[in-house]
Amino acid sequence: MTGLLIAFEGGDASGKTTQARRISDLIGAFFTREPGGTEVGESLRDLLLDAQTPLAFRTEALLMAASRAQLVEEVIRPNLENGIHVVSDRFLASSLVYQGYATSLPVNDVRELSIFATNGLLPDLTVLIDVPVELSMQRRTDMPDRFESETTEFHEKVRRGYLALAESDLEKWVVIDGSGSLEQVSSLVDQAITGHLGLSLTSSSS
Repeated sequence: MTGLLIAFEGGDASGKTTQARRISDLIGAFFTREPGGTEVGESLRDLLLDAQTPLAFRTEALLMAASRAQLVEEVIRPNLENGIHVVSDRFLASSLVYQGYATSLPVNDVRELSIFATNGLLPDLTVLIDVPVELSMQRRTDMPDRFESETTEFHEKVRRGYLALAESDLEKWVVIDGSGSLEQVSSLVDQAITGHLGLSLTSSSS
């Protein structure tokens, strides 16, 4: 029996990382993140998030794909094949919206590159933590990274891109209103995980 891959997606400061870590603990999953998750990926993460390093959109897309390819090969697929669930803070959809919908790059080209990087691996469920851009900007830190530093228009495109992806695949996506309290958002996420995947959330060792 193979493990399940659950991806948490959302704009910057949406609260997805908190939820991803929480669910990972509850179901006894392996937690990882993008970009990063491996020695190669973490090196690429430093470069990709550095707001002072200029990168072309195509360069971003290629580096993201490279990080993802290493993560799938080294971490995600081996765990899944051993029956261990994996929860990832961002996955393929992040490339589609950040390097596709929000830029001038064709989304289909980014999708093909991303699927090549994962060798066809897609999440069993993608949980989108959706918050208005204005709220997400209020939550951001004083040290914004490359993507947090982008314009409001850019982040609006990111949000619309995520919602479009979710609308196009209702079986594998669930949209959670992330504007409520931590308890409210957590309850909605729990319902989505149990309802879509039938996983028990009663023990961190389950």
